[in-house]
Amino acid sequence: MDRAEIIELLIIIKENYPNFDTSEENINRHSKYLHDFPFERAVQNLDEHIRTSKFPPNIAEIRGSIGEQMERSRMKTATEEYFAEREEARKHACPPPPGWKEALYAKLGRC
Repeated sequence: MDRAEIIELLIIIKENYPNFDTSEENINRHSKYLHDFPFERAVQNLDEHIRTSKFPPNIAEIRGSIGEQMERSRMKTATEEYFAEREEARKHACPPPPGWKEALYAKLGRC
């Protein structure tokens, strides 16, 4: 991310959190830690933060947690696979044969 993109990012933060510090010092600090981070990803993380928090984001929240993002992606894939398996099972499902429930109850001594 270059300096202009960082300034643009801080403007977005300032628009949503009026008390956010947009001083030259803060721009330099953000530049130091965000220069190697893609602008588009920072905006996505910022948008998510704005939707979920009433406090301005710190640099770690702008960068997002790569580990959490990887885990979220893994869990999403696992969930999609689970639902695909359930859908496949639903296609092959059939009701138990007539009298099955009653026979089971009889074996258990219930009526």
